Amino acid sequence: MSRVVQVANFVTPTSGGLRTALASLAEGYAAAGHEVVQVVPGPRAAVQETPWGRRLQLPGTPVPGTGYRLLPRLAPVLRALEAVAPDRVEVHDRTTLRGVARWARDRGVPVVVVSHERLDRWLQQWLPARPGVRAATDRLADRANAALAATGTVVCTTGWAAAEYRRVGAAVRVVPLGVDLETFTPARADPGARRDGEVLLVTASRLSREKRPDLAVAAAAELVRRGLPVRLVVAGDGPMRATLARRAAGLPVTLLGHVPGRAALAGLLGAADVVLAPGPVETFGLAALEALACGTPVVVSADSALPSVAGPAGVAAGGTAGELADGIEAVLAGDEADRTERARRRAEQFPWSATVAGFLAVHGLAAADRAERVA
Repeated sequence: MSRVVQVANFVTPTSGGLRTALASLAEGYAAAGHEVVQVVPGPRAAVQETPWGRRLQLPGTPVPGTGYRLLPRLAPVLRALEAVAPDRVEVHDRTTLRGVARWARDRGVPVVVVSHERLDRWLQQWLPARPGVRAATDRLADRANAALAATGTVVCTTGWAAAEYRRVGAAVRVVPLGVDLETFTPARADPGARRDGEVLLVTASRLSREKRPDLAVAAAAELVRRGLPVRLVVAGDGPMRATLARRAAGLPVTLLGHVPGRAALAGLLGAADVVLAPGPVETFGLAALEALACGTPVVVSADSALPSVAGPAGVAAGGTAGELADGIEAVLAGDEADRTERARRRAEQFPWSATVAGFLAVHGLAAADRAERVA
């Protein structure tokens, strides 16, 4: 048995993909006989016992306008690690917790750094689109990625995410994430979420700029203009909610807010005709994979990693409302039973058990039973 310590920022009781990934990996490690400890930020210091192990919550600083917290000082985190004495360290952060990897390496503790963002694309989202900006962001990302790769083994969840590391010659392992195929299933579709005669569109994400929920609203408006009887349900909350409410005024758009409970989310995703994931910087897209598991096809950003995840069960669209609307109409033109079967079959290629086996293999704790199938 080994003691695996996961360290992360930006984790809250209602946060999305990262929280799901951490919990699913922890459950898998514990089921394989390993001890698991998580170190995450919270409003106060606390120790929580869970079915898979311990969660050490350290006082974190709120990140304005996000609902997230981070651990701004490394010293308390390192003291917690010294006390826990890990056999393996898994870092899910590339901001204030980068020094954890160096701490582990200096003590001879094997460390895995999981890269959940593609830094070059993320920087381009926030900097002006002027000549030379992309070259500058690429250089900045290259320096940061080379430094990160020097501290330990880097894991990415898709080949698209790994491309910026390979650009600097860094070794990187690709291990796709997974989906809970028992919770997210066509059988959970909520008939009460549907209205007769409408096309139900759903987008489920944090309402923040990089997720582009505004593009989903604009696509719904375009489909209304084309005469399609659509209704868009936006599941999630975040700093863009007020902006979206203004843009959705007068449109068949429902801002649902945070959906408590994964079974309720599965019911909504399963009821939808199409689920939208228009964010152009997604490195994997768990919500889209959960939709596929529910038998619902997806329309995703062609600029993200999601086309490789969705495969034949999705349509890749450009970054305009018209292109997203075209993608939705392309999905709806197909046979409903066929697209449901195709979506579910694609999701079944991504069980969490295979993800756990892949991560354990990277840690040197078990043999992988999964090839790098997401390019």
